[in-house]
Amino acid sequence: MRVAEKVSALDLDEYQQAARQVLRHPLITASYPDRATLPLVRKWASQLRVDLAETLGYTLVTGGDTVRLRRVQDTLDATRPAYTRARKPFDRRRYAYLVLALSVLGRAGTQIALSELADAVAAEAGRVDGLGMDTERKADRDAFVDAVAWLETRGALRMADGSAVDWVNDPEHAEALYDIDREITGAVYAPSRVLQHLNSVTDLLGDAASAGPEQGINAERRRTGRRARRLALEQPVVYYADVDEGLRGQLRAPALAEDLERLTGLPLERRAEGVALINTGGRLTDVTFPGTGTVAQAALLLCARIAGYLASSRHRVELLPAATAAERLADASARIDAALPARSGVTALLADAGHAAATDSATATDSAGRPSAAAPPGDALPSGDAMPSGDVAAEATKAAGREATYPFLSDSWLRAELTKLVKEFGRGMSERQIADPASLLDDVLHLLASVGFVARTDGGVLILPLLARYRGVTAQLKETIK
Repeated sequence: MRVAEKVSALDLDEYQQAARQVLRHPLITASYPDRATLPLVRKWASQLRVDLAETLGYTLVTGGDTVRLRRVQDTLDATRPAYTRARKPFDRRRYAYLVLALSVLGRAGTQIALSELADAVAAEAGRVDGLGMDTERKADRDAFVDAVAWLETRGALRMADGSAVDWVNDPEHAEALYDIDREITGAVYAPSRVLQHLNSVTDLLGDAASAGPEQGINAERRRTGRRARRLALEQPVVYYADVDEGLRGQLRAPALAEDLERLTGLPLERRAEGVALINTGGRLTDVTFPGTGTVAQAALLLCARIAGYLASSRHRVELLPAATAAERLADASARIDAALPARSGVTALLADAGHAAATDSATATDSAGRPSAAAPPGDALPSGDAMPSGDVAAEATKAAGREATYPFLSDSWLRAELTKLVKEFGRGMSERQIADPASLLDDVLHLLASVGFVARTDGGVLILPLLARYRGVTAQLKETIK
């Protein structure tokens, strides 16, 4: 079956815009992400429902004023956190308060006072070892209101009176009153698994439909094809060395590129090392690269320095293997599972809460942040960018059956180069960020790892082929006219 089979050539661009909005925003409401998106997506909902199911194994659920995309997660992805009012990724405390707030709202009436919601969440949080919530502490009130603001942005809560900010600053004399939208809270709180039955965070992964009655070679090929499309769509880059032979074959198939390009309107670029969906104009991402701001600028300049260093025949660098996707998943799941409470404790907590929560995203932030099995859906897909010609990582092993190795650069070398960049271009960067070079380097490497340019390892990073795309970058500071 062809993607967008019943869409005319004249309407294809609008259909693809609707598809990108659904993929970028798993929850769409009358006000989120804006007032124009819900009517657009509802117009194409029937065709999208078919195409998303066939190509990706996703389920599109439409309600009166909501559209909810239930994704299939194949790995633990820390690149789509929820964000605070200050645009900082949620930490584990904020995720916990968000889930508990949703549980409380599920039992509330049509309206709720902020202090009432806070007291109920605090009572639930007090029963969770290591969590707690003290409304006398401003830090806890701030974290709680960040969770409330996340719900308010999506329309699950609507301010009827008062001010949440005033309550945070002076809870004794300020208050806020919210209307509750039950359809939206129900759409957010959409379990894909029964949490009482989970033994590991990896139980949240994979396509539940894949365990259905459809068997045989053709059925397995369809499932593998959907997984390959999901990888190419959801990851900024997919390296062949990172996946098994079955997925490599699907990633190389012409049908995969045709399906994704027709669904999203974005071209799929192929190189010897892998594939990447080219996210032109940032139409399917919340992380664009290159981007604005000190971290993004420093990251781009560091890419150029790395590329130049590796391209020089004067420098010999150590080549090391990178962990495969399967190895990264095993490591992450082991760390998360080690922090899970006892099974009896989970069952009792969920039974008392009266609601089991899980979303289509299997990770949170630090929780991812970084990891939590009950993280809410993120706002966007990671950025996708084109594959390089491979000059920087020319020595990386590409032959099937051989372990791929990549250039290793130490943290000390990276710190030294970033220090040089700050000295040369610091006038165009944030003074606060360049005053803490260690933190700036960590932010830069986190950004580069999230878009598939480097793989962080003990003592440094491995340079992946995608970084070579920016080997010719030059920079010049603008002169200020006085």
